[in-house]
Amino acid sequence: MRYWLFKSEPSTWSWDDQCAKGDAGEEWDGVRNYQARNFMREMEKGDRGFFYHSQKEKAVVGTVEVIAEAHPDSTTDDARWECVDIKALETAKQPVTLDEIKAEPGLEDMVLVKNSRLSVQPVTEAEWRIVCGMAGLTP
Repeated sequence: MRYWLFKSEPSTWSWDDQCAKGDAGEEWDGVRNYQARNFMREMEKGDRGFFYHSQKEKAVVGTVEVIAEAHPDSTTDDARWECVDIKALETAKQPVTLDEIKAEPGLEDMVLVKNSRLSVQPVTEAEWRIVCGMAGLTP
């Protein structure tokens, strides 16, 4: 299993929106960055990810599971763009802010710290465990 982080502006697609989709989940569509798309191509069913609210909140707010591997993005006819489907798993008992992540020993090399603009990014197992602990989430 691999770990990821999915960023979304809450005004566009929020954690509550994701949770409302239940077990059916939702496409992680609209990604138009080659590096982020390539990360989605690496994902496998069962991989886990953090759901991160960008903009004002800038915090990990829950965890998700990849439920469908990369497939054509339904929001475009351009074959270059693909997406995965994810479903909500667990809401963070305590959202973990970007500032908290930056201040936490062991997270200084996290992609989120180095490249906060990338909308889909890998997370190491060690980073996963640290952030889950900070958020009160099941690792």
